[in-house]
Amino acid sequence: MPLQVLAAGSLRRVWPPLMAEFGRQTGILTATQFAPAGMLRARIEAGENCALFASANMAHPQTLLAQGKALAVQRFAGNALCLTAAAYCVDEHSTWLTLLANPALRIGTSTPGSDPSGDYTWQFFAKVEAETGVELQSRARSLVGGPETQTVPAGKLAAEWLIGSGQADLVIGYRSYAEALKSYRELRVFEIPSLYNIQADYGLALCDARAEPLRAFLTSNTARQILLEYGFVV
Repeated sequence: MPLQVLAAGSLRRVWPPLMAEFGRQTGILTATQFAPAGMLRARIEAGENCALFASANMAHPQTLLAQGKALAVQRFAGNALCLTAAAYCVDEHSTWLTLLANPALRIGTSTPGSDPSGDYTWQFFAKVEAETGVELQSRARSLVGGPETQTVPAGKLAAEWLIGSGQADLVIGYRSYAEALKSYRELRVFEIPSLYNIQADYGLALCDARAEPLRAFLTSNTARQILLEYGFVV
């Protein structure tokens, strides 16, 4: 019977090669469901079967550990934020900050509380507001990643879909998507300097001892190399 895995949605692109290599090395099968990490934690708390939970933050795994619903917790990857803009907003003088400071541009984000991406984004907004005075939190709209938001269509990246469907002009999301987003002619991707950026730490919660080989693999050098290839940091 496959190991039942619950994984943060931002891992969706890197997970197939990770699980393929894990299966090749061990012969163990896995079955993974993806969703915002906060919503997955709630499902585990409600009793859903889960052998291993891969979260986009450390807080959700640590909460499960404190509740006795996890056997061990460990960091396994890192990420940061980037800004994706509609090409029609951008000229040769545009920077990530000038775009965010433009009150005419609509800012889309994920949902704080339900999705760590939203939590990290609000931390980023607080930093920018404190340093520059640019008002962001009151202008931003949580468009994905929550129990009452729309689901990103299969095969789409959130920023691509939100901008392409006219719901936002700017989207804050994970930097691990940057290279994929740069392939779209209608988008422009901007790095956010480390002074303002957020370090996103991804954590594993081992919920069933049978998933120990998977936990060990995800913290191995082989897994780290795959994560690096997909834009994560380790």
